[in-house]
This record gives sequence, C-alpha cells and structure tokens, in this order.
Amino acid sequence: MKAISMDGQMSAKPAERRAAGLRVLAAVLMLTAGSVALAQSYPNKPIRYIIPFPPGGTTDIVGRLVADQMSRVIGQPLVVENRGGGGGAIGAEAIAKAAPDGYTIGMATVSTHAVNPACNPQLPYDAMKDFQMITNLAAVPNVLAVNPQRLPVKDMPEFLKAVRERPGKLSYATSGACGIGHMMGELFKATTNTYILHIPYRGAGPALNDVVGGQVEMIFDNLPSSLPFIQAGRLRPIAVAAPKRLDVLPNVPTFAELKMVPVNDQAWYGLIAPARTPDEAVRKVYEAALKVLADPGVRSKLKEQGAEPVGNTPAEYRAQITTELAKMQDLVKRQGIKLEQ
Repeated sequence: MKAISMDGQMSAKPAERRAAGLRVLAAVLMLTAGSVALAQSYPNKPIRYIIPFPPGGTTDIVGRLVADQMSRVIGQPLVVENRGGGGGAIGAEAIAKAAPDGYTIGMATVSTHAVNPACNPQLPYDAMKDFQMITNLAAVPNVLAVNPQRLPVKDMPEFLKAVRERPGKLSYATSGACGIGHMMGELFKATTNTYILHIPYRGAGPALNDVVGGQVEMIFDNLPSSLPFIQAGRLRPIAVAAPKRLDVLPNVPTFAELKMVPVNDQAWYGLIAPARTPDEAVRKVYEAALKVLADPGVRSKLKEQGAEPVGNTPAEYRAQITTELAKMQDLVKRQGIKLEQ
C-alpha cells in the first residue's frame, strides 16, 4: 500500500502542476478578456466628472470647457459635479474614494495636490498615492486685482504705498485657506514685507462676489475667473503671474517685471482618476483630452482666458505634481504657514 501511495503521489504531482497551470492560464485569459472587453466597450455609460470647487471659479471654467468637448469625443456625457470646500479637499477626497472603474474622473489643481497637502498633513487623501494622473490640461496665469472703488490705486507703487500705510487694515480674498490664492498672498507679503489680512472663501466665485461688491479690497486669484470683472471695469489688475505679459492684459506687468519673482508662478489644471483605475480607461480619457486640446476652438477659448493648453502624458503630469508638492512643502516650512491662516 505504501508503494501504491508513493506511486499515486508521484503520478499526482504532474497532474496537480498541470491543473495549477491551467488555473493560472484561465486567470490570465479572463484578465485579458476583461481588458479587451473594457477597451472595446468603455465608456458605455455617463462619466461622473468632479470639479473640486464651486461654479464660477477658474477650475470650473476650464473644467466645463473641456468636459463639454470631451463628451462629444468620448461618446458619453461627462456629468459635472461641483464639490467645493476645504480649498478643494472635499472634492479631491470624493475623487480618491470613488470606485476605480473609469466612471469617475475629476480635476486636480495646485491647491488640491500641492498647496493643501503641504499645509495640512491631516488631509483625508494622499496627493500622490490615491490618484491616477491623466494629463495637465492648461497652465493658467494668476492675478492680483483690487476693487477700484474700495481701493483706488492704479499700479504696484500706489498699491504698496496704500498697504504700508494701513498694515493689517486691508484684506485679500481667496478661494480658500491653503489654496493657491492664499499661498500667493503669503508669498506676496513675504516678498514685499507687508501685512494684509487673509479672508478665505469656499471657492473663487464667492470670493469674487465679495471683492466686486466692495466687502473686501482685493483678491489673489486665477485669471480666468477674475478676467470678466476686469474687462467690465469692476476689478483693476495690479500684476499677473505669468512668463510674459498677456495678450488679454497687455498693459499689466508680471510680478517678475516688478522684481517679485517668487510670486510669479502660474497655476495648472489637470485630469485625474482614483488610483487603480484601469489603464484602458485612463488611456481613452487621456486620448480624448488630447483631441479636445488640439481643437482650434478650444485652444482659442483657453487663450481668451489667458490659459495655455498643455496635454502632457500621465507620467509627465505625475512628475510635475511631485515637483510642485515638494516646492510647496518647502515654502510652508520656511514661512511657517498654517491651515488656519
């Protein structure tokens, strides 16, 4: 019986190995079939598109412009959902925690993926680990603008004179604590050795409403959301953060021209998805975004806002965010910036 048992074991081992091999092969075939099926069918229903700021701000403007055209290219509606609050943290968390099935994507900004993580170590998401980066859609100038009735200054020398004469008496509005506008304001104060009170809002739209309405003297903002008010004469631009003067505001100097280089960084707006979103879904969204950014009409509309279309690869976008996050972490440490400021 022992010999039979040994023979049985000896004869069973190759069979077990064959069975195990067949199971592995079956699993590979199922994964391959699933990938092929996804590639062929995705998307077969509407895609949820989370914009982590309220309507009216630059993230919303850029996001909706791209979403409208991507719906046409990708063949399914992109259903925009504005989830404002926390300097973009509430919306970013919603993206991070969504099912990674390709049917939730969203917007990433300097605020959600660099400034906020640098300011707030208690964020409910990890800016690098919890997301699949897709592409940076656009680089966008920032602007310092004033309410011309509340603060009747015409240029930077007059602005600095007014601020220095009334330290701590003038206020600047931003889209939220530890957002890009807040960081811009802190950089401005550090660079010019001035003190202006920070008033955070739940997005650029509400912040703009109060500056235009005269409740707050000035705003540090992304240009697209402020530009209509500037063009209507309800806000006066003092300086822009951009590589060179803008065609839409040719008489407004850059911060670099004014010897305020640290304040001269542009903002960026990109597409992301939850981590572990299938590669095929990411690829299709990425390719659709590139087609949209190549459209002359879209490029023209972005440029009208002062924005520059980008469209880098997922790997390049991840590297860009990594660099920006490290820079903001260093800034927060050097300036002692806290979330509650």
